[in-house]
Amino acid sequence: MKRIRYGRIAALVAASAIALTACGSDPVESGGDNGGNGGNGGGSEESLSGDLAGAGASSQEAAMQAWIAGFGSENPDATVTYDPIGSGGGRTQFGEGAVAFAGSDSVMDDEERAAAQERCGGTDAIHLPLYISPIAVIYNLEGVEGLQLSPATLAGIFNRQITNWDDPAIKADNPDATLPNKRIIPVNRSDESGTTENFTEYLAATAGEAWPHEPSGDWPLQGGQSGAQTAGLVQTVKGGDGTIGYADASQASDLGVAKIKVGESYVEYSAEAAAKVVDESPRAEGVPEGDLAIDLQRDTTAEGTYPIVLVSYLIVCKSYEDAAEGDLVKGFVSYVASEEGQAAAEQAAGSAPISATLRGDVEAAVESITVGS
Repeated sequence: MKRIRYGRIAALVAASAIALTACGSDPVESGGDNGGNGGNGGGSEESLSGDLAGAGASSQEAAMQAWIAGFGSENPDATVTYDPIGSGGGRTQFGEGAVAFAGSDSVMDDEERAAAQERCGGTDAIHLPLYISPIAVIYNLEGVEGLQLSPATLAGIFNRQITNWDDPAIKADNPDATLPNKRIIPVNRSDESGTTENFTEYLAATAGEAWPHEPSGDWPLQGGQSGAQTAGLVQTVKGGDGTIGYADASQASDLGVAKIKVGESYVEYSAEAAAKVVDESPRAEGVPEGDLAIDLQRDTTAEGTYPIVLVSYLIVCKSYEDAAEGDLVKGFVSYVASEEGQAAAEQAAGSAPISATLRGDVEAAVESITVGS
């Protein structure tokens, strides 16, 4: 799919008549039955202008930089900013009306949905899955490469029941490795994190009694080593010896990355293996129309799948009272969902492009967003 500028989208959806004025530009005359924002159905395209702010998941940071650059190259008078403060912080700021969209590695809870509905002028907010990436189990253990871990062993490590690298459970997963008699230092996120929620969902779904905790964006154990946001966790793992943590694969850096047991095989993370899990998973139930939240099948044993995966969403309103803000949201999200936008994220962050079917669903959801009063 060719990159879509908002002027073309507006011509298709016949939005309310709007004259977008920003950065000193002259108003754009509307066209069509009810007007459009620069689209006249005759093939001309108008770029957008103005400021758009988002905040949220730090996992999206590398992809977001690529999206902002790509969108800006065709809309030079538009400025998009994104604060990678973490999924929880992004959802909070969105609900408070501080930002126009949020990035989140997990779905809003009921309280957050209520706040978002108030922020969206009484309409619902929806989740658009636009970033698919494996969560890498990263480690820093001198002399050990190609570490393999089963779900129960991984859970035992992060539940602090397996405390030494030469533990029999780790040896069973790595019969050919020379494992040191060294203390394991598990590292978790210190802030509320969608990556943490996805990771603990996986452990809860696959590890049985080895992981007795409910999935949560807040780490369930007190004490221990931790790091704020993705960068802080990775730096803590990198700065230690015998450390192990979890992070979006785009941030794995030069650390060791474990293979995870799926069925009878140990699978290395990849964008393709992560995308395969998403394609096999159903949509979430009980969500508003146009909401594309996914119920990930963490316990899959299908060959070639990597189930420690996050699907990161852009959360947007179904209606924006501020027409200029709504136009920018629609234009930016349309670029992110495009083949070009997804390819930019893949190059920058190693994420898996969304499927053509999912892209069509996202486009339909974006077209249904209303702007202006």
